[in-house]
Amino acid sequence: MDTPRIRRALVTGASAGIGAAFARALAQRGLALVLTARRRDRLDALAAQLRAAHGVAVDVYPEDLADPAAPRRLVAALERDDLAVDLLINNAGYGVPGAFAANPWPRHADFIQVLITAPTELTHRLLPAMQARGYGRIINVASLAGHLPGTPGHTLYAAAKAYLIRFSQSLARESRRHGVHVTALCPGFTYSEFHDVTGARAQVSTMPAWMWMRADTVAVQGLDAVERGEIVHVNGRVNRAIKTLFKILPDRAALALMARRSRGSAEPQP
Repeated sequence: MDTPRIRRALVTGASAGIGAAFARALAQRGLALVLTARRRDRLDALAAQLRAAHGVAVDVYPEDLADPAAPRRLVAALERDDLAVDLLINNAGYGVPGAFAANPWPRHADFIQVLITAPTELTHRLLPAMQARGYGRIINVASLAGHLPGTPGHTLYAAAKAYLIRFSQSLARESRRHGVHVTALCPGFTYSEFHDVTGARAQVSTMPAWMWMRADTVAVQGLDAVERGEIVHVNGRVNRAIKTLFKILPDRAALALMARRSRGSAEPQP
């Protein structure tokens, strides 16, 4: 009798925040891991911790997904090393603060590459093998922001997350018959380094504690949601209530409310 193959997950943006939380949750469930992000030192440290704590195989492939060649290079390395991916977590992301015209185009181009093009290409490259095996799981880490009207500042962020939600919905319908589940995970404010990187820490620190979630909670909920076959999962009752409110508000009222809210604070983001 053949020995069942251990399932393996690829996590992008795994060096911190929600990505690292996904890696820990997956290791606790006994999955082998492939971790990628820009910072090799952090990936190596996390990999060592997970191997020691859970006895799982962890492979590290540092990549900067702002490089258009990175997704192709990463998948080629996995194929070379015979590492089949059963669960893809497209988590890598960040925000570009400030007015759209105030930022140079290369900065926006990098953002689009990391948050839209890279996850789409990684999915396209890894999906056929999942379908052929009759099993696969894909989590696209979107955001509550993808369900809300856009606001001044972080101009591309909500648009990129809305893309991931719609992409996940269509792909889920196409792939279900092949045994592949696809979920758009939509957290709101989550404790991580995200707001330090975007320079919004002072703004978001004024938000009440009940608006925030822990990264490990977000990750566990995401894994449970994709196993259930849930196509869109908004984390937390507060965030689901916010989504519902903006769904029923007239566009004019919703836009006005978001415009007022954006003065002195940032929109909800993971």
